[in-house]
Amino acid sequence: MAFTPAPRASVSDHVFGQLRDAIVSGHHQPDETLPGERELAAAFAVNRHAVREALRRLQQLGLVRVSQGGATRVLDWRVHAGLDLALSLARSGDVLPVSTLVRDMLEMRACVGIDAARLCAERADAAVVAALVRTAEEYGGLAPDLDRMAEANIRIWRLVVTGSGNTAYQLAFNSLVAGTFAVGDVPPDARAAELLDVAGHRRLAEAIAAGQGAAATREARALLTAPVATPTTGREARA
Repeated sequence: MAFTPAPRASVSDHVFGQLRDAIVSGHHQPDETLPGERELAAAFAVNRHAVREALRRLQQLGLVRVSQGGATRVLDWRVHAGLDLALSLARSGDVLPVSTLVRDMLEMRACVGIDAARLCAERADAAVVAALVRTAEEYGGLAPDLDRMAEANIRIWRLVVTGSGNTAYQLAFNSLVAGTFAVGDVPPDARAAELLDVAGHRRLAEAIAAGQGAAATREARALLTAPVATPTTGREARA
C-alpha cells in the first residue's frame, strides 16, 4: 500500500490514520511485521517521533503489538480491538461503510438499553427513579424540536443505564454517545419515530418506577428498535 506524505498539521494523526486504515482494510494482515520507524518516517516524510506516537495509538487500539526489540506486529483487530476503534473509524468513514457502522452501533445500543431497562426496574434506587420520571415528564414539552429531544433522550437513557447498576453497560453507553458517533452521528430526523414517541418514553419511566422489568423491557425494545430498522447516516440524509 502506497502512503502519501503527511500535511504540516497533525502529522501524527495522518500517520496513525493511514496505518489504521491499512490494517483494518487488510492491506496489512495479522502477524505481519510493519516496516521499522525509520522506513515509515521516510515513507510519510515525517520525523520518527510522529511515527512513534502513531504506533503508540495503534497499540492502544489493539491493532499492533510493539515488541521490546522494536518490531511492530499487526494484530487481528476483530479479536483485539474494542469500541474505541469503532469511534476512530467513524471519524474516518473510508475503510468501513459509515452506514454499516451506524447500523451496528444502533443494534448494540438497543441490546444494551433493553436489558438496562429491565435491570433498572429491578435495581434502581429512589433518587434515580425520581430523576427518570421527572425527565420523562419534561421530555414531552420539547416536541417538536428534534435536536433538543435528541439531547434529552440521551439524558433519559443515561439515567436508565445508571439505574441498571451495570458498570459494563455504563462504559459501553459512554462510548455509544461519545463524540459524533453512533447516536450522535444519526441525524435526529432519522430517529424521529423514536424521539417523537413521547408516550413511549413516559411508559418506560412508569414501568421502571413500578419495578416492572418485563414492561420496561417491552417499552425499551419498542423505542430502541425503531431507528435500527431504517438507519440513515448523516451523508445519506443530506444527499
